[in-house]
Amino acid sequence: MADNEGAPPPTTTQDERDLLQYQSRIDRPLTLKVPEFSRDERLRHVIFSRQFSVDLLEDLAGTADKIRQLSKVRAGQDFLIGLLSHKRTMLYFTQPSTRTFLSFMAACQILGITCNEVRDPSTSSETKGETRFDSIRMFSSYFDLIIMRSPVARLAEACAYLMNDLAATGNRSVPIVNAGSGADQHPTQALLDIYTLQRTFQFASPKDSPIGTRFDEIRRQFPQLTRGLAHKFYGFCGDIGRGRTVRSLADLLAGYEGVTLAFVAPRHPTLSLGDDLRQRLLTCGVRIIEAESLEEPIDGRPLIEQLDALYMTRIQKEHNNPADEAAFTAIDFSRYKLNRELVSRMKCYAPILHPFPRDQHFGEIPPEIDADPRAMYFRQARNGMWIRAALLAHIFNVDHQISRYFHERFEG
Repeated sequence: MADNEGAPPPTTTQDERDLLQYQSRIDRPLTLKVPEFSRDERLRHVIFSRQFSVDLLEDLAGTADKIRQLSKVRAGQDFLIGLLSHKRTMLYFTQPSTRTFLSFMAACQILGITCNEVRDPSTSSETKGETRFDSIRMFSSYFDLIIMRSPVARLAEACAYLMNDLAATGNRSVPIVNAGSGADQHPTQALLDIYTLQRTFQFASPKDSPIGTRFDEIRRQFPQLTRGLAHKFYGFCGDIGRGRTVRSLADLLAGYEGVTLAFVAPRHPTLSLGDDLRQRLLTCGVRIIEAESLEEPIDGRPLIEQLDALYMTRIQKEHNNPADEAAFTAIDFSRYKLNRELVSRMKCYAPILHPFPRDQHFGEIPPEIDADPRAMYFRQARNGMWIRAALLAHIFNVDHQISRYFHERFEG
């Protein structure tokens, strides 16, 4: 019998070999996996967007609102920075990132958490043959939390299982937060997207008064409009098939009652809505529309005029293979770009979101749209700092302290 019986086939990649020991757990239905990522009714690891229930999303938004208010005054800043000053975080980002990395670093700093980083595996012992899992376990020896972003799909999930196994055997174990894992999940991007929508659909304004609000004014034109995320028509446009931010946000929106999700993309298997996401949404009772243009008529009216929110994405050219490149030459990509005329036909309150980076060469959102009051993407990026701080407060169980301090100082 050969000595290497049971070894992975020689054609497998190192990434596949690394994940092989966790494959049986990875392949399980999500409903069986999610409970393993919580402890004492609180998130332990953040791996999938569907870990966030609607109630938890509301709680996190409330904590984020309190953190941003406290950060406006010196006493509040001092309180926040003392909350977790005894904690240390490793930012393990082996996939290029600007906003997610800086947003998490800023969130840690708000709460007083010390940060260290590894952003290039060539500067680590992985160049000497160390596995990613050995690296993660080593980080857990020095840090209290690992926030990781990787081009390898399911790696964050596998690392969470590693931490759970260590905890079960009495070894040191720390939480894992998925800051982007291959092409499959980006749960904290979905979190900040939802938070931006939550704040937008509060319809609050500095001009509001007890006798009149912006919501009252808008309702005169749109009498069926309600506050909150339920009963809204959401549009996603661009690279739907490869957009992990699209999948993560759609999964969260599926938890709200009466939503319609429209996916605007070319009819190409690489770019259009995938069967797995379509089936999940249908199982949740979501109304789905698939279109090839923002101007495509839906029930007799152009789609762009019906949306309550629009989520634009760039075409992720870095993932193109030669077959894609050849097929894409026949696609009219102008259908997946905004312009002033299209925006002028949107509802007056409908926010325009984008996960960034936007592609200046493709031009899915040209800079002239930035001044439009519906352009929320820069606020969306800033919101990431606040909601990620709220998430860290939840993981480390200090969110109740924030709530108590806020009520004593601001509402007492």
